[in-house]
Amino acid sequence: MKQCVLFFIVFVNMAVAQTKVTGIVYDAETKEPLPFVGIVFKGSKISATTDFEGRYTIAATVPVDSLVFSYVGYITLKKAVKKNVTQTITVELKPDQKLLDEVVILPGENPAHIILRKVIKNKPKNDKEQYDSYQYEVYNKIEFDLNDIPPNVKDKKVMKPLKWVFDNIDSSNVKEKPYLPLIISEAISDFYFKRNPKNKKEVIKGTKISGVEDKSFSKFMGEMYLAVNIYDNNLIVFEKYFASPISDNGLFYYKYYLIDSMYVGNNWCYQIQFKPKRKQELLFEGNMWIADTSFALKQIEMKIAGDANINYVRAFNVMQEFTPVDSFWMLKKEKLVVDFKLQKNQAGFYGRKTTSYKDFKINKPMPDEFYSRTDNLIVNEDALNKDNTFWEENRHDTLSKNENQIYQMVDSIQKMPLYKTWQDIIVLFYSGYKVWGYWEFGPYYNLVSMNQFEGVRLRVGGRTSNKFSRWCEINGFVAYGTKDERFKYKAQFKTFITKKPRQILYLDYKNDYELLGQSQYSLTTDNILSSLFRRNPLNALYDVAQYRFGYEFEPFNGWNNQVYFINRIISPIDTVFTYAKSSSESATKPNIKTTEIKFISRFAWGEKYIEGTFSRQSTGTRNPVVQLEYTPGLKGVFNSDYTYHKLYINVDDRIRINPIGYINYVLEAGKIWGKVPFPLMFLHPGNETYVYDWAAYNLMNFYEFGSDQFVAASIFHHFDGFFLNKIPLMRKLKWREVFTAKCLIGTTSEANRNELSFPNGLSSFKKGPYYEMGAGIENIFRIFRMDLFWRLSYIDQEYKYNYKLLTGKKVPLWGLRGSIQVIF
Repeated sequence: MKQCVLFFIVFVNMAVAQTKVTGIVYDAETKEPLPFVGIVFKGSKISATTDFEGRYTIAATVPVDSLVFSYVGYITLKKAVKKNVTQTITVELKPDQKLLDEVVILPGENPAHIILRKVIKNKPKNDKEQYDSYQYEVYNKIEFDLNDIPPNVKDKKVMKPLKWVFDNIDSSNVKEKPYLPLIISEAISDFYFKRNPKNKKEVIKGTKISGVEDKSFSKFMGEMYLAVNIYDNNLIVFEKYFASPISDNGLFYYKYYLIDSMYVGNNWCYQIQFKPKRKQELLFEGNMWIADTSFALKQIEMKIAGDANINYVRAFNVMQEFTPVDSFWMLKKEKLVVDFKLQKNQAGFYGRKTTSYKDFKINKPMPDEFYSRTDNLIVNEDALNKDNTFWEENRHDTLSKNENQIYQMVDSIQKMPLYKTWQDIIVLFYSGYKVWGYWEFGPYYNLVSMNQFEGVRLRVGGRTSNKFSRWCEINGFVAYGTKDERFKYKAQFKTFITKKPRQILYLDYKNDYELLGQSQYSLTTDNILSSLFRRNPLNALYDVAQYRFGYEFEPFNGWNNQVYFINRIISPIDTVFTYAKSSSESATKPNIKTTEIKFISRFAWGEKYIEGTFSRQSTGTRNPVVQLEYTPGLKGVFNSDYTYHKLYINVDDRIRINPIGYINYVLEAGKIWGKVPFPLMFLHPGNETYVYDWAAYNLMNFYEFGSDQFVAASIFHHFDGFFLNKIPLMRKLKWREVFTAKCLIGTTSEANRNELSFPNGLSSFKKGPYYEMGAGIENIFRIFRMDLFWRLSYIDQEYKYNYKLLTGKKVPLWGLRGSIQVIF
């Protein structure tokens, strides 16, 4: 009996004695967790894989002495383990690009291609966008840090106020490197989708953003602004189209390799590796796991190809995990990691977005009236006021100790004088204004300029700050010319009526010199850069006194409407207007007076914005943008001289043509009914500087062409390095080719030609259309663009001679134009 008991004790001890290992696997270069890494006890069949966060647990009751970590594209690593104890082993795997190049395809059809075709064939069954409807709860967590801070920086005098931040970094984390937390945010929302008719709606129930109390920021934390659907043929990443590895045309872009087959959870999956076929194209590389039978995507991890022609992004990783819901497949968890780097040997920015989904409902649509055609993104009134209890109960995952610290750290940092100083410098550089309490002085680039009439122009101006009010703004300037010894000025008041929907009232008055017909995207005439880079003296200004009252109404994002009541007095400077009183007699007018109502309607379906208080920056739309303007002139109202009706329409859009870049096109047309003088006609925008202006005709002079009806077309093809990437010596420069072509044709009635004498040099397309074209290189040193333009019409000797005789200016046949642009 004693022998039996002894045997039982030994047997139990053997049964419970086990070697158990837990830990995390990281990428040795990016310090990011690696999901789906294969782990096995050497010499056994006991294995495991890391989860979405790179964590793993593996245990053995048999004698083992080491673990083997293996992952395609990384060097296999072996680690010793202690027997019969529980331990933690955290490892870093080093990438090995050579492993990708050593894959060999045997004769016969590549089995990965067979699987890929089945994935494409089954897209309608597995892509959630093809379901009749779905809804779920989504949780987003986003963090941005300043990283790669040199170790000696924290010891510098200027950084001493932030030394406590570095001292509080979690040194037990293998990812440890000096970083400064900038922002951390969380959001919980309910998302709804219906395919027919197509509608989306998101209700953000709670949002928490460190250091930010503005509700307008909350909408950027939701699903609509942050979604990546791998089933789309093209994925928009940093304003560029990347072909998806499961694109319908994937075989044109990628090489595929069948690496393994295994169980992932309860699904038998095929592991397929993919990488670009050609260098420097906008593509991904990575691995995906395809579920057998359904051929749905079970898991994918990918990153932008290391040599992709994209700026400022050192790394961009995407990890997604899908789960079956009944017979449907839904995204369960997603992680996006981006590493921004402006310059080598400088600090960069590190961003992480982790998203999880639950409470799925498939093909149980909400009624049509549930969806709004004017506002499909709702931020609940109390979304920013949720307490800690709400977050503890509703978070899909708990915050780490470090993440909890970051909330306090960011709030404390933003209150420090050093932070506020750097914030002021960034605001000054970006907006041109220096914030000083209730007032913002600027813009700094308009302080000093030069022209033929004013000599040196000195200007001071500004606007009220957000500290003064977030509902109204007062702005203006005063300018003085040292040559004409005159003051010019402008004052404006604008105020929100409501912010949702967007309604704003404007009231302003200005008395200043103006370049009529100037492109709205060109440098203003009193910008110091305009003065420094002119190719002709600026002697084409008019004196304008203007009252304006306006109202802006935007019922929903993408449809903006404005109406203005405008009274203007336009006068030549140091001279008068002339006109033919009869065939033999001329007369003069000191000025012309107009009163008009201007209606502007701009429709850009799906357009989104990064919003300030009044100003905002469009992040674009995938749809055409249409703008319509109608302006009736009211003769007799406030002494107005003319009755007319003016109509203008503009259509612009972007067409993606992978892999040869994209085309932007602009179509314009305008017509005037009624008798008007040349200042009220369409004065087509020229450019007399060496600075490139996409909206102007870069080889046309100011006041060279005008019309009372016209049509125009412009095409801009950005090749994104398609040709230069094929040249080995040019490939490293990452230059990108661009081509431009413009055409303009118009006419002017005899009555309008005779209403006021045209200024010297102004003509009305008597010899047919105006053409110009250009070829250029952008992305020079990542910020410069240079274009060489050719003028293709109005270049005959007679025209050039007469134009120079009348104006003293040359007709440019060709010209270089440069610009600074920050693009990815």
